[in-house]
Amino acid sequence: MATQETVAARVREYETIYVLRPDVTKENAERIGTRVDEAVTREGGKLTLVETWGRRSLAYPVTKYKRGVYVYLKYVGAGAAVNELERNLRMLDDVLKYQTVKVRDEVDVAAIAINPEDVKFEAIEPPAEEEEEESIERALGLEDAPDRPSHHHREGGGDGFPADPADIDDDAVPDLGNVTGDDE
Repeated sequence: MATQETVAARVREYETIYVLRPDVTKENAERIGTRVDEAVTREGGKLTLVETWGRRSLAYPVTKYKRGVYVYLKYVGAGAAVNELERNLRMLDDVLKYQTVKVRDEVDVAAIAINPEDVKFEAIEPPAEEEEEESIERALGLEDAPDRPSHHHREGGGDGFPADPADIDDDAVPDLGNVTGDDE
């Protein structure tokens, strides 16, 4: 016969980071936070830490967004809590990405002290100003950025070489000792 310890689900500690769209409204962010909390507690888990890291640049564009609002969660629970949390995050349109990592096995839930202030979802403020989208021409270098000097004002052809080959100073060109055709 199985003992109660083997029947009970293993309690582990997990971390999840999810990224929200940069233009997420305060109401939607609060709704997502409530849904995350409910998903974890519904499966017998407990949130131990919630941090809103704010708007940050993404490593690469995700669905045409270059920035996102990062939210960090730390919680304890069984594997079912992770499955339920990720299922909920997958269904939300405002969530761009998420990732969960198992931190520890065999956590004693009774030994974990949870500060109520640490598990409150912080309000997300809207962006202060609209960020200028970089055009594809500027990203490819076909158009000059406003903060870079234009290379069209340089002397010569704009590539660092004189426009006319006759302007090259023969004394400035080093003799590499190459064999010419008249040495044969």
